[in-house]
Amino acid sequence: MTTAANYATVGDLQICYDEFGDPDDPAVLLIMGIGAQMVFWRTEFCEQIAARGYHVIRFDNRDCGLSSKLDGVAPGGGSLLTNMARFYVGLPVADTAYTLVDMAHDAAGVLDHLGIAKAHIVGASMGGMIAQVFAAEHADRTRTLTVIMSSNNQGFLLPPGPKQLRALLQRPPRDATREEIIEHSIKVGSIIGSPVFQPTREVALANSTEYYDRSYYPAGFARQFAAIMGTGRLVPFDERITAPTVVVHGSYDKLMPASGSRAIVRSIKGSRLEVVDGMAHDLPRPLWDKIIAVLTANFAAAA
Repeated sequence: MTTAANYATVGDLQICYDEFGDPDDPAVLLIMGIGAQMVFWRTEFCEQIAARGYHVIRFDNRDCGLSSKLDGVAPGGGSLLTNMARFYVGLPVADTAYTLVDMAHDAAGVLDHLGIAKAHIVGASMGGMIAQVFAAEHADRTRTLTVIMSSNNQGFLLPPGPKQLRALLQRPPRDATREEIIEHSIKVGSIIGSPVFQPTREVALANSTEYYDRSYYPAGFARQFAAIMGTGRLVPFDERITAPTVVVHGSYDKLMPASGSRAIVRSIKGSRLEVVDGMAHDLPRPLWDKIIAVLTANFAAAA
């Protein structure tokens, strides 16, 4: 069962969240990726985890969904090409609006608001990067860590596939209509998503319409992208992580090559890699049972 969306005050921000399951059960904090609202963790997915005896919390990162927006704040750093060149060799970009460390503290603030001392931390894509930072900066609050389709951004990793990166970075024109933006979202999902498990046109249209009508805010994407580059390589964080850790990656993911996940496993002592056959850069419904089984097996490691 889910409650209506609520808000946690974290510093000057209002972070939107909702909950599933019994608050007395062990907490699971779900952190989503760049530009992706908390509803990308689909309601039924959250309910299935909760049904296994967990208190599931999902939330909108700053600059996304119904959480606070930093309107008018420049992403920071230099030109996109210069920033990406520095990032590729593992160097952080200076003077970004915020970093993944700030976003990890937002996540901790949601737990503070709910009075939760410790949680299983699960992050997807950029959310997996935030999760790594959280598990290092808030080790005493991390029961387990699960990183899905992500990277630790160490230097000289295999770059994203150009088609997939272009799809993610290209935005509809400023004068695009609601229908054009929704169609663009469907197209991006088809390019970066699992080719074996493409949703029907009806499902893709319903999902993209929901995302647009809930919140369409491309300016936040730019600042979140800068936050990734402003943080740089996450290896120093990984080396501090002690929680039981599993790293999940799809065999078909071209947006985030598996070299990123393998780099995480090399950097976090005792972690392991779980490859999900047929998954790309999404969480396709036919694979939920497999993904949730991996998550809950790792949760059990904390016991």
